[in-house]
Amino acid sequence: METISILVDVQNVYYTTKSAYKRNFDYNQFWAKVTHGRDVVNAVAYAVDRGDEKQQQFQNILRAIGFHVKLKPFIQRTDGSAKGDWDVGITLDAIEFAAQSDTVILVTGDGDFDLLAQKMRAQYACKVEVYGVPKLTAASLINAANVFHPIDKDLLL
Repeated sequence: METISILVDVQNVYYTTKSAYKRNFDYNQFWAKVTHGRDVVNAVAYAVDRGDEKQQQFQNILRAIGFHVKLKPFIQRTDGSAKGDWDVGITLDAIEFAAQSDTVILVTGDGDFDLLAQKMRAQYACKVEVYGVPKLTAASLINAANVFHPIDKDLLL
């Protein structure tokens, strides 16, 4: 059976699906689709922790589905900008997971991950699948993946 590792950039998915469709990503439907006939080795959702109750309920839903949820504190800078991205954490985990999996699934549209996808394919002979909102996913990431799966109405609430 094919082994997979799933890495979800929660903030990226939230903002891209809201921007493109004004709807939320359906994590249950995604899980059912991506895991069918496959053995999940790792499944991690990377999120920013603002400490509010609604967000904690969402994180508990992710855990119930099967994700390990990694949280980073939300940092509001004095100039009004915010920080809380997981790019380095996702990259480090993905490289580790590529050695343990036949396929790594990245759920993000962030073009910064194109080099990661290329490295996993070249160094680990690992297949890379990317799920992203088509018009908001970097072409470089789509091109670096073995397979691009568009997030569309079938994966939305």
